[in-house]
Amino acid sequence: MSRIKSKYTKPEISVRKTLFGLKIKFRMHNKKLPGKPDIIIPKIKKVIFVNGCFWHQHKNCLRQAVPKSNQKYWKNKLEKNTSRQKNDIIKLRKAGWKSYIIWECETKDENKLTKKLAKINEKNRNI
Repeated sequence: MSRIKSKYTKPEISVRKTLFGLKIKFRMHNKKLPGKPDIIIPKIKKVIFVNGCFWHQHKNCLRQAVPKSNQKYWKNKLEKNTSRQKNDIIKLRKAGWKSYIIWECETKDENKLTKKLAKINEKNRNI
């Protein structure tokens, strides 16, 4: 567990490179915001969480399987992860921030990732 990183992961780096390619300015890991979002776009008050499919239990994803050993521990831990993030998103919404989740498996296809991130930025232009 000590080798598992919470920052600068491969999926997060993929999202950052794509945002950079779309010329979207962003900040990273703001400790003052609830949940310490991975990516913050302060100009348009949007945050992006780059979630690991296992750690945040992505529905209908093959990577979300609970380990067979010590299941009681893992179920409890993974449920806490998901409920904590739901609460953080509610707090962010109350503070005026819009939250988006990019799943680890979504970062594998660059075209889909680019389209999804472009939509996040487009939604601001309509305001």
